[in-house]
Formats: sequence, C-alpha cells, structure tokens
Amino acid sequence: MTTAAKTKPISPRILFRSFAIAEVFTWAGLITALILRALDVTNIVPIAGGIHGFIFLSYATSTVFVWVNQKWPARLGIIGVLLAIVPFATVPFEIFVDRRGLLEGGWRLAPGGDAPSGFVEHVQAWVLRNVWLAVLLLVALVAALFVTLLWLGPPVPRS
Repeated sequence: MTTAAKTKPISPRILFRSFAIAEVFTWAGLITALILRALDVTNIVPIAGGIHGFIFLSYATSTVFVWVNQKWPARLGIIGVLLAIVPFATVPFEIFVDRRGLLEGGWRLAPGGDAPSGFVEHVQAWVLRNVWLAVLLLVALVAALFVTLLWLGPPVPRS
C-alpha cells in the first residue's frame, strides 16, 4: 500500500454515512434497553443511553461539518441535525441527500482547495489542515459535553 493510500482522508460522504448508520444502531440499542427495563429484565439504559448520547453528539457535529463543506441550505442542515432526535431517521436522510448528489466530492476547504470565507469556514479549514489536533480537541469537547449531560441526568425523570 502506498503512503498516499494510507493518508487518504475520509470523504464527506463516508463521514456522514458512518455517523448516520451509527445513530440508527444506537437508537435500536436504547429502545431495546428501555423495553428490557420496562419488562424488569435488566436496566442497561444508562449504558445504552450513554453510547447513544455520544453518537448523537458525534452525528450532530459531523452533520454540521458536512453541511458547511457541501454548502447545504440552512434549512437542510438544520433538518439533518434535528432528525437525530427521531428514531431511525438519520439513514433515510443520508439516502435522501446522497441521491441528490449533496454528498459528492471531497473537502473543499482542505489545503489547496477553496479559500474560506467567514468564521465557520475558517474553523473548518483549520480543522482540515490540523486533522489530528482537531480530532483530539473534538473528542475532548464532545467528552466534556457528554459528561456534563450525564451529570445533569436523563431528559425524562424515571418514575
């Protein structure tokens, strides 16, 4: 395998599809855990909910990142993020945008690509120039948000 093949960046399409599919699987896990708890079989809701919450935040982040890269209209990007709230809706949305060619191409703000305009595009261009540092910072940010949300507790109190 050549060095270029080893360092080939993941495409917007693959990034978005990966998190859309992961979101569906974590929804299934969370719903299964809720059913098992309701049937007094076991309570793995904290585990399934934690995994789902982490993937939810990761999906939302990747959706915004792809939305900026692909220059989606604001309405489409907001719908993409909000559909994570609806069980199993992220994959149909991914199919919808993919079939319309809205996931085609590479990272337009990567080094050698388009010049960024505006704050958000400058941030994305920095991320694409400093991928490993950005991933480290993003994981730290998502983990901090995740821990904060866990500390605040579930959105619906258990009765």
